[in-house]
Amino acid sequence: MDCEPCSSIDLHIHSSASDGSFAPTDILDMALSLKLGAIAITDHDTIKGSRDAMEAGIPAPLKFLSGVEISTAPPPQFQISGSLHILGYGFRLDDPGLNGVLKQLQTARKERNPRILGKLRELGIDLSMADVRPDAADIQLGRPHIAAALLKKGHVSSIEEAFARYLGNGKPAYVDKYRVPCQDAIGTIQEAGGLAVLAHPGLIRELDARSLEQLVTALAAMGLKGIEVYFPQHDPTTTAQLARLARRSGLLQTGGSDFHGEINPDVRMGSGRGDLNIPYALYEKIIALL
Repeated sequence: MDCEPCSSIDLHIHSSASDGSFAPTDILDMALSLKLGAIAITDHDTIKGSRDAMEAGIPAPLKFLSGVEISTAPPPQFQISGSLHILGYGFRLDDPGLNGVLKQLQTARKERNPRILGKLRELGIDLSMADVRPDAADIQLGRPHIAAALLKKGHVSSIEEAFARYLGNGKPAYVDKYRVPCQDAIGTIQEAGGLAVLAHPGLIRELDARSLEQLVTALAAMGLKGIEVYFPQHDPTTTAQLARLARRSGLLQTGGSDFHGEINPDVRMGSGRGDLNIPYALYEKIIALL
């Protein structure tokens, strides 16, 4: 089967290498069964998912892009809470600069987790790292894993409640984390031969349309090459606005489901909540630019 007839792609997928519930090889099998034309595994601050998939071998006719989602600090002139997420595509997996930046972020995550557990203990909730993920020797742990442990132990009734009561920004067990400056992340992705894309801009609630365009202009000057236009939480109006912004800015349009598996079960790979359809032609434009 040729990929040309495949009408849909998914360039935002998380595996068990970060906070997804499916192994990279399972994701490849699922993508084939869903008849997706192309995918990218974009784990948080790690390329282990991409590496494992490529080492296992990408089955024909599926196309595959190396991917990552990096938590970055927004430009200081924009008042954005939390991280600005930058997706990287098509980079060299063995690039020392990229691997160095990711190692720094992974270390910061490892140091953050015990501090979160400490805050939970102060609230009377006793969780250990073994409770969070007993087999986590080579897995990137984070707040979703702690949320899952809270659910398993009966402290909350859902992952959403765990974030709303304890783990979300401003909640009693929240611990801020180190974020690489967005300019450094974009430059590192470029130097590794990849393309940097702004993830789910429609979720940046602090910015109105004009401020978002100013942010995109600033990021483009740093080397940003695309905007994630197609996303399950972008309504049709937002999607159309972002597509126009991408065209005006001369940037690629990309999209993905942000699939995590069991952690967010209402989002399906390739189709999001049922109405996501990302054209295969967008993948071809990425390849042409790479």
